[in-house]
Amino acid sequence: EENIMEIIIREYSEKDLEQMVEIWNEVIDSGIAFPQTERLTQHEAAAFFDEQSFTGAAVNADTQEILGLYTLHPNNIGRCGHLSNASYAVKSVARGLHIGEKLVLHSIKKSKELGFKILQFNAVVKTNYSALKLYEKLGFVRLGTIPGGFLMKNGKYEDIILFYHELNLEQKI
Repeated sequence: EENIMEIIIREYSEKDLEQMVEIWNEVIDSGIAFPQTERLTQHEAAAFFDEQSFTGAAVNADTQEILGLYTLHPNNIGRCGHLSNASYAVKSVARGLHIGEKLVLHSIKKSKELGFKILQFNAVVKTNYSALKLYEKLGFVRLGTIPGGFLMKNGKYEDIILFYHELNLEQKI
């Protein structure tokens, strides 16, 4: 019988930092998904993950290995402060195991808990097909496209797509 890996999503802790930095920087280095160009140092990472509204870690329940993470924070301030934004990173060797889906679902739940009304993605790169497919599967609404909104590592500009998800559909006015 196939051994199914149990993945739990929990709040990150300091002992996770080294593995989380590795995963985050792997996405930055790929140059095809995150807007950041500078790698996170261990020291910067602690401050960065702490300043989020929530930072979640996807953990292999058996080995305690970190396989992915997400950051959740307000998308804007003041009168738009009820909009949240999140970033997701999954270790390349663990992709295809539905960890991204678990992270997104957890972030939706956590956004609601924290009182946000909408989860918005500002810059999903058009060639990030697995993310696009996942967001549409989970009911995110495609808002529009910004032509050439993302500078790929190879120097080419790629379109970005904006998405949003209403967190309290039953409270829709």
